[in-house]
Amino acid sequence: MKNVLFTDLDGTLLDFFDYSYDTAIPALEALERRNIPIVFCTAKTLAENEYYRKEMGIRDPFVVDNGGAIFIPRNYFAFPFDSKIKGDYCVVELGASYKVLRAALTEIREETGFKITGFGDMTAEEVAKDANFSVEKAELAKAKEYNESFIFDEPKEKEAILFEKIREKGFSFTHGGRYYNIHGKNANKGNAVTILTQLFKKEYGAVKTIGVGDSTNDIPMLKAVEQPAIVKNKKGTWLDITLPDIYKADGVGPEGWVEVVEKFILLTI
Repeated sequence: MKNVLFTDLDGTLLDFFDYSYDTAIPALEALERRNIPIVFCTAKTLAENEYYRKEMGIRDPFVVDNGGAIFIPRNYFAFPFDSKIKGDYCVVELGASYKVLRAALTEIREETGFKITGFGDMTAEEVAKDANFSVEKAELAKAKEYNESFIFDEPKEKEAILFEKIREKGFSFTHGGRYYNIHGKNANKGNAVTILTQLFKKEYGAVKTIGVGDSTNDIPMLKAVEQPAIVKNKKGTWLDITLPDIYKADGVGPEGWVEVVEKFILLTI
């Protein structure tokens, strides 16, 4: 049986504060030696995914913008499937375009008077300062295609109004470890994982899917895999979720990620 690992990045494989994954390098190398697919399933953009895939030497499919689209390297699977060609990738698009999402968010801001600041309203320098990373990485983070990340600077009790407005516009939302996101109705990590799982099954036959996350926008992914697992978040606590057989790692971020990989993949081979 082929193991396939779906993983969130921020706060999971990457440390929440400094985006380091040094702790996970030995486990990443072990997965590569065993030819285990490592599928990024994240809110990050295409550009950000490509940056980390290159750094880590990963060549597997990945999910961008919280399930907005699936990017599959051309010729990765040995059979044709419904997709569009975009550069070196076969792309399965699930989400709405960035332009449409930006327009909806602007309308909501005007209608409610809420303090909403999207990445499109911020310079790369402002994003870098807020997210605590380099200006170069901020440029990659701003290169969105299928969702918009934003800061909601209002009391938490106003969230319900915000969410209802997003639904009224015909879109959906997530709230990850750091930012809110607006995206298309069908764009979620769970739908993307389900599609990719079917492709992996067609390629390999029997597969076992393992998913690792840390925040609410990972819930659809965790529900779609056979073995869900969560790591502790920046506060040292777990996401409040109840799922059959969910595994709660003791470690925070990448330390917990390594714990999951060792328990469900490396020690079972």
